[in-house]
Amino acid sequence: MKIALIQQKAAADKAANLKKGIAAAEEAARNGAQLVAFAELAFEPFYPQHVAGKDKNQLAESIPGPVMKAFSQLARKHKMVIIPNLYELDGENTYDTSPVIDADGTILGKTRMVHIPDYEYFHEKTYYTPGDTGVRVYDTAAGRIGIAICYDRHYPEYMRALAVAGAELVVTPQAGAAGEWTDGLYEAEMQIAAFQNGYFTALCNRAGLEENLDLAIGLFA
Repeated sequence: MKIALIQQKAAADKAANLKKGIAAAEEAARNGAQLVAFAELAFEPFYPQHVAGKDKNQLAESIPGPVMKAFSQLARKHKMVIIPNLYELDGENTYDTSPVIDADGTILGKTRMVHIPDYEYFHEKTYYTPGDTGVRVYDTAAGRIGIAICYDRHYPEYMRALAVAGAELVVTPQAGAAGEWTDGLYEAEMQIAAFQNGYFTALCNRAGLEENLDLAIGLFA
């Protein structure tokens, strides 16, 4: 199976970010990708870099919404599985969410991040409600896929639960800053989880220096 992990710098213009993501997924399809995955909040600035900001209900979108409509059409067009990540609005709650879109464009479900960090540049408890979707594995055209969103991968019991549920591949969308942890830690952590649990892992981090007038500056690698 060929996997495309799409990293792109996120600007303030969400529509432009989405357009760039669609173009990258189109290129991945032309190169034979059967599964495409994106980094955490791939189509918008990383809001949790600072504690206060705009009304989070204005920043988030519901599922299905514009992002999901665009990628459902793309998945169906190219017959490939797509795993975006977005800031989800559900009622009064907001989540860090990875929906899973099968190769026929069907939304199989969504995984919400459970473990919410809160430290410098990652004030995520201000933005994310702890996930309530449990540890899910999805039967897709590309195999049995599990999702461990960013901080969830630090918890061995979560990674083990995905194996018990039958995951063949675990995809991890991430927002990790350069220098946040020791070099090589992310790679080693994913390799150990794969070794101990008998599945493959694929991590996709944010990329680039983010800066605009409304948000703090963060460097993602």
